[in-house]
Amino acid sequence: MDDSDKLVCMAEKSTSSKPGPNAHYVLVCHGGAGTMSRAGSTPEQRAAYQTALRTALKAGYKVLSQGGEAMDAVTAAVSSMEDDPLFNSGKGAVFNTAGKNELEASLMLSKPPASHPQIPPSRRGVGMTLLAHVRNPSALARALYLAPDALPHTFISGATAESLAAALGEPLVDEGYFYTRNRWLEHRRGLGLPDGPFPYPDPDDEKAGLPLLDLQPTGTVGAVALDVRGCIAALTSTGGRTNKLVGRVGDTPHMGSGFWAEEWPAAAGWVQKTWSKIWGLPATHALGVSGTGDGDYFIRCATGVTIAHRVKFLGESLQKATEYAVEELRQNGGIGGVIALDSAGNVAMSLNCPGMYRGSIREDGVPLTAIFDDDVLA
Repeated sequence: MDDSDKLVCMAEKSTSSKPGPNAHYVLVCHGGAGTMSRAGSTPEQRAAYQTALRTALKAGYKVLSQGGEAMDAVTAAVSSMEDDPLFNSGKGAVFNTAGKNELEASLMLSKPPASHPQIPPSRRGVGMTLLAHVRNPSALARALYLAPDALPHTFISGATAESLAAALGEPLVDEGYFYTRNRWLEHRRGLGLPDGPFPYPDPDDEKAGLPLLDLQPTGTVGAVALDVRGCIAALTSTGGRTNKLVGRVGDTPHMGSGFWAEEWPAAAGWVQKTWSKIWGLPATHALGVSGTGDGDYFIRCATGVTIAHRVKFLGESLQKATEYAVEELRQNGGIGGVIALDSAGNVAMSLNCPGMYRGSIREDGVPLTAIFDDDVLA
């Protein structure tokens, strides 16, 4: 049984029925943004990334189509990418200057999941950093979010996070599990060092040896989902930036920077609320954001929450708000992109660089993907 099957089983236990014919659910994901180029890639490389994105989208779709929680759908999608050495997360994560992997992840929900009504609305989400042994940081983010007694905090790191992982039954692995030859070569060459020595044997995995499209990446993987109950979840996971300083913390676990999810009343004042009720308009509005790129600039610009609050307070469309945010990053010297999703099912995928692995899937179950900045989802 794979991760998405397990999450479907959880969904079946905690939800009353499968979605009806008019059910509304969406999943959008990204696999990192950066300086990849069409001219510098091969059809085989592009096909490999598109296949990996479709696999992740289908894993999340399996959960949503069975009436599952947005939280479980994004965990299934991101876990799929963490297990794929093509991406900078989990297996295949980049190395820091000391030749070690320090992983980060986060999860945030617009409201508590219906399957766990005991979670207080103020819980919002969790972030983790400096992980060295957690096989799937995305799964740990989910487990910690659902365990407020074990983790009453919003942000946790290092050995404490990993001890909580062990206590919650999340798999821990040796450091060598994350190693791939391609990432090691990036690390060594980026520091001007000879390729060897190699710390671990090369993985017995064909994908681990496939030439990477984005060299020395700064990006992440992430997913945002809307479920049939109107909950939006955003989950992001990364190895950070190539040859980051030991102990560096990026935007991925930093709430408001690399991720955000929020719900608010759609109408203020009794007149607006009355008209909304008469016309059958939704009582609330929600959105979720996951970013990828140069995380230091996402932190400086508070990119995730900036998008949400431009929609909430200025009434901007999701597309306009994300375009503003990535342009603000560019003006400050940062490259990257964001994916965003709102409770009406609107999707935005904005970037200020040559490419971002991205895709979406809706009720029809057809995964649509793109890589380069001028690509149309197909």
